Amino acid sequence: MQIPVARPVIGPDEVAAVSDVLMSGMLAQGEKVAEFEQKFAAYCGTAHAVAVNNGTAALHAALLAAGIGPGDEVIVPAFSFIATATAVSMCGAKPVFADVDEQIFNIRPEQVSEHITPKTKAVIGVHLFGQPFDVDPILEICEAHAIPLIEDAAQAHGALYHGVKAGNLGKLACFSFYATKNMITGEGGMVTTNDKPSADRLRLIINHGQSEKYLHRMLGYNYRMTDIAAAIGIVQLKKLDKFNMRRRKNAEYYAANLAAKGLVKPKVADGVQHVYHQYVIRLTDEFPLSRTAFMEYLKAKGIGSAVHYPIPIHRQPLYAPVAEPDPCPVATRLSGTVLSLPVHPSLDTKDLAYVCETVNKVK
Repeated sequence: MQIPVARPVIGPDEVAAVSDVLMSGMLAQGEKVAEFEQKFAAYCGTAHAVAVNNGTAALHAALLAAGIGPGDEVIVPAFSFIATATAVSMCGAKPVFADVDEQIFNIRPEQVSEHITPKTKAVIGVHLFGQPFDVDPILEICEAHAIPLIEDAAQAHGALYHGVKAGNLGKLACFSFYATKNMITGEGGMVTTNDKPSADRLRLIINHGQSEKYLHRMLGYNYRMTDIAAAIGIVQLKKLDKFNMRRRKNAEYYAANLAAKGLVKPKVADGVQHVYHQYVIRLTDEFPLSRTAFMEYLKAKGIGSAVHYPIPIHRQPLYAPVAEPDPCPVATRLSGTVLSLPVHPSLDTKDLAYVCETVNKVK
């Protein structure tokens, strides 16, 4: 038995959609991108959606649209994929690292308050592993200081915060459609917003600063999505709620059946709907194996696992040295104890039972 930690779900509908685009001869940005943008905006409940070629481009473009530049500071969580911070650096600004909650894994509002300075020009909150961060108190902080809140929703397509979809909670929100995400285009991304000036600026940024062909009004980039990717995205968006329901059912099975000593199952915050991009456990000192040994044990049994993320961003060589004492001790501790188990929609009950049985047998 081989159970990968992640697996894209691609069917004949996606193949047919790509084939239609290839046969049309319009392979780059065209009508399919426009259709995907409209449908994704409608899904999130936003006025605008701007498609880009990957999630990092979405973050970079969103920050530029928000006016972030050299000398600015942007508060980001220390526990996330590094693009959350490097997109800030790409603007010439400084990422300021805030610690996270040990059980929820997301940025803590009090940490945002502590890191606000006159140079702070934005806050990025990450809906990590598919669970929305606590938006309301952080949004209140941002509004009090007249700075935008940007959602990093790369792992949270369809997640809900008090009934509102991720992507419709801050001034700008950024999605990724990488091959392991809850919905995919292979590579690809999207920025959603209800602010028309931001949407207009985004469209300049992602297309060489052009307001019309060969008329360049600002420094821009080639961050456009292709019609090939958009065609896949349109099909995947139709299936997203079904995929997410399957992920939640899989997580519920784990919650009911994982019982190994020293294993801490993920906590879901009140008022949110988690979409389980990853099912992330923590291993305490009571767990009988080291994380490395446990991963080798799972591998030998045909079960994939992964560590998201083994080094917190503030301790990456790019951003080291780090002042002592550790400014983000929870993020550092999590990096040494978290482990992701398979939760993707392709799993069946037999797979889930095997994973739980295998984990529970650890001595």
